Amino acid sequence: MPKRVIVDAHHHLWDTTQHSYPWLSGPPYRPSIVGDVSQIAKNYLIDDLREDACAYDLRKTVHVDGGWDDPLAETTWLQELAEASDLPSAIVAGVKLHQPDIATQLEKHAAAGRLRGVRHILNWDPDPLLTFTDRPDYMTNRNWLAGYALLARHGLSFDLQIYPWQLAGAAELASRHPDTMAILNHAGMPYHARGASLESWRQGMRLLARNANTAVKISGLGMLDWKWTTQSIRPLVLETIDIFGVERCMFASNFPVDRLYSSFAQLYQSYEEIVADFTAGEQAQLFSANAERYYRI
Repeated sequence: MPKRVIVDAHHHLWDTTQHSYPWLSGPPYRPSIVGDVSQIAKNYLIDDLREDACAYDLRKTVHVDGGWDDPLAETTWLQELAEASDLPSAIVAGVKLHQPDIATQLEKHAAAGRLRGVRHILNWDPDPLLTFTDRPDYMTNRNWLAGYALLARHGLSFDLQIYPWQLAGAAELASRHPDTMAILNHAGMPYHARGASLESWRQGMRLLARNANTAVKISGLGMLDWKWTTQSIRPLVLETIDIFGVERCMFASNFPVDRLYSSFAQLYQSYEEIVADFTAGEQAQLFSANAERYYRI
């Protein structure tokens, strides 16, 4: 039986012997929602990803910034890797959109032929274990919005990583910038805290999905439930697909981060089981075609 063709729409690579990744520097390692990163604070390169994905026919991949302290150098490195090994197929660069020289930064990143988008992680919460950024108001900050407005000029998408309580703000952002594709990371990170239920996630997801210039990656669920099972993630996967529609969803690994919680095969076998009743065409969209379309690869 042939292996299932997949396009991994969200993964990372890093070379900790050559480059600096502050969040992977230790010991001690900074505590966070991710867990014990000491287990992944080591090199993870294309051959490692291919080995993890060996049960599948991994055709193309989308690399999302890995937290290197020099984002432009990371983009250059990834472009060189792609030219040497054909992967990654697309690059999503790390940027800080509020910086005064963002126009110049974007031009330099865009020199990489495989650049397709950027990400500025916006996860914010009063709890330092949950926070990935330094302030809660980027999506309404004048300087940040000016940087966001430049993305359309370069034909770049924005990888949107936020918590459920930030989804309403993201919906407003997408509405005001219809020419920029906003691709939600990790199914909107369906996490609930301080008395909020998952209903707030559902409501936020529906608000965001009203904008035609949005899509979502189903990935990273292990970060929120380190002991997840197929049954535990099933409703989250199916609700996400129901809200956005098959044509705007794509499966991804978030490796090697999600390697902390399962093997690649366990993750993708769960995806397969959850959508086993979908048509072959729908499954192809989720596992490969949508990622190809949205990242233009």
